[in-house]
Amino acid sequence: MSATADLLRFAASDHALPADVRSDAIRLLGDTLAVGAAAVGAPGERAILETARGFGKGADARLIGTAERLPAPGAAFVNGYRIHCLEWDAVHEPAVVHGMSVVTAALAAAIDRRIAAGGECDAEKALVALSIGVDIASGLGLCADSAMRFFRPAVTGVMGAAVAVARFDGFSIPDALGLAYSSAAGTMQAHVEGSETLPFQIANAARAAITASDLASAGFGGPRDALEGPFGYLQLFESGDLRRYTENLGKVWRISEISVKPFPSGRASHAALGLLQQLSLTRKQVRDLTDIELACPPLIRRLVDRRWSPEMTPAWARLCMPYLVALLLTDGRIDPRRFTAQDFIDPALAHIAAKVRLTDDGTTDGNALFPQELTLTVADGRRQSRVIAHTLGSPDNPLDASQAEAKRVLARDLAPADADPRIFDNPLAYFVEPR
Repeated sequence: MSATADLLRFAASDHALPADVRSDAIRLLGDTLAVGAAAVGAPGERAILETARGFGKGADARLIGTAERLPAPGAAFVNGYRIHCLEWDAVHEPAVVHGMSVVTAALAAAIDRRIAAGGECDAEKALVALSIGVDIASGLGLCADSAMRFFRPAVTGVMGAAVAVARFDGFSIPDALGLAYSSAAGTMQAHVEGSETLPFQIANAARAAITASDLASAGFGGPRDALEGPFGYLQLFESGDLRRYTENLGKVWRISEISVKPFPSGRASHAALGLLQQLSLTRKQVRDLTDIELACPPLIRRLVDRRWSPEMTPAWARLCMPYLVALLLTDGRIDPRRFTAQDFIDPALAHIAAKVRLTDDGTTDGNALFPQELTLTVADGRRQSRVIAHTLGSPDNPLDASQAEAKRVLARDLAPADADPRIFDNPLAYFVEPR
């Protein structure tokens, strides 16, 4: 039996989530909804919303953080953008996939649409569909051994999300997967340029997942060998072996491997930022620094080693390690409200940022995020080096209660005052009980 057949069997089978996996799914769902609500009004969000309003008539699915409703594809589109646009959404680090983002946006719209049509939603079935969708999106990233050229979170996300929706709605999973693959899009060019097109690619994937499942429900067929075929995912988008993922299907739930992002910035910045926050340097200690060096693999440099510029966009700044370090050392945190034109010309921030440099540590693995070593040098030449073993927010270095609460409080503060409080207090109820 092929690895694709194993994946499809896993996607269609009955599952009861282990207690710890279920707990992780609810925790990550809450994190995902919170960052989506926090992004209402973020750069680019208004254009995404206005465009989605023109997709069609209907009001069967909610927008995270506001009372407005749109047709399910439009709601998935807006919510996908909101979830990803602050760079604050959870990520499977080894896979380099934001599976929660696409799957939550698409599945939430499908749930709302069913209930708006008079149907019901079983919370456990919704959690299983969410977990399976995230598993597949993450697993497809895990089986890849090539460096990213296409934007993997969107490419694998659309397939995981379409499977989750098709499973939830009882449609053909093989056709939904094939149609989603045929809709896969997104490249790393938006990341290189620091463009708000990056979260658009997540939005587009969430919308395409709804459409793929809807087409499957109408009897429209999709390719059946979309993953391993001669022009499938592992030939055109990535190279790798699907069996590396499928051999552990159902034994390891990938949703429990996902990392929460403490800072609204590129994940590749979080290992260094987390250590700097832990050090709690005084203002005098920061002034005394002459050099801040991060020795790291090429992927880290590729993702966040970018030049500070007074003309940079918020999307660029979220991926600019010098600016992020300057913010962290100045404010003790990263606040999305500090990504403004006025902040980008702040001479105090620029002075700190000029001390930051990233150097190649010689790692040859194009997908490696570690090892990383941070070295701080002061005016008299003294140096302090620390090897960073695990990124803050990862399963091996999880947020403690105070850190998790700090993120929740900031997200609530950023969200509209009239956002449904269940997003922050009871995310599962919000997810499966529209009102």
